[in-house]
Amino acid sequence: MIRPAFLGAAALMAAPLAAQDHAGHAGHTSEAAPETDHAVHDTRQEQPDHSQHGATRDKSAPGAASEEEVPARALEGPRHAADAMWGEEAMAPAREQLAEGHGEMKTGMVMIERLEARFPTQGGETGYVWDAQAWYGGDLNRFVLKTEGEGEFGGELESAEVQALYSRAIGPFFDLQAGVRFDPEPEARGHIVLGVQGLAPYMFHVDGALFLSDEGDLTARVEAEYDQKITQALILQPRIEIEASAQDIPSRDIASGITKIEPGLRLRYEIEREFAPYIGVEYEAKTGGTADIARANGNDHDAVNLLVGLRAWF
Repeated sequence: MIRPAFLGAAALMAAPLAAQDHAGHAGHTSEAAPETDHAVHDTRQEQPDHSQHGATRDKSAPGAASEEEVPARALEGPRHAADAMWGEEAMAPAREQLAEGHGEMKTGMVMIERLEARFPTQGGETGYVWDAQAWYGGDLNRFVLKTEGEGEFGGELESAEVQALYSRAIGPFFDLQAGVRFDPEPEARGHIVLGVQGLAPYMFHVDGALFLSDEGDLTARVEAEYDQKITQALILQPRIEIEASAQDIPSRDIASGITKIEPGLRLRYEIEREFAPYIGVEYEAKTGGTADIARANGNDHDAVNLLVGLRAWF
């Protein structure tokens, strides 16, 4: 009994050792292992022939088939198969709309950014402000019309301007704008305009421009605002506007340097996306030499205003 058991155990130990002994591969004959001789494999016979079943090709690869290489059977059916079901008369407008939507589609928009009443917290006259723009065109080229101004209820119009601009996309989020501006108030004056408008990193809406007047005066304005959603319909909007001048403009009581700064905070409720009344507060201040001119004329150089307004677009 002992001898057969010893022989059985020796056989079990020898089997795995034989399986792990790769040193003996050098002595293998070709007849013993024909399947491991990869040098004689004909790989061309094992590769599937994709050219026979129209597999998708990488058109960017060198030597790839051109876009014009269309299988003949693709042209065997009717040119507009939907006509057979809906009729050519019904489908023609749909095809035209599809072509426009995937090409030079023209769209337009009117945006009333601010239409508000201002109530000074330290006395004075209640005023109003409007700030709106409209545009029409495609993704790259647009015509833009801007207007803004302010005045006092029951009083004279203090300032007003209209800009007519050509807008050209210079990136995914910014447009370069150039055109003309006309100020009917406080005095009739024309300007050449060069500016940019778009969406800066962290979702800040930015609108900045240089203005060269027909009197040779160079001024600038930068506006920035941010929409912070509190809920889907309640939105808090910080906003700041800064104006500057390269020289003194006595006819407008403006001195060179930064002439005006207006930081504000508006809280709007979007009854609909297109219609949103708001309330807010804004600090308006003349600065530098412009503030000195206002003081010399007996006018306030700064004020805090409560705001009630409307933002709308269509």
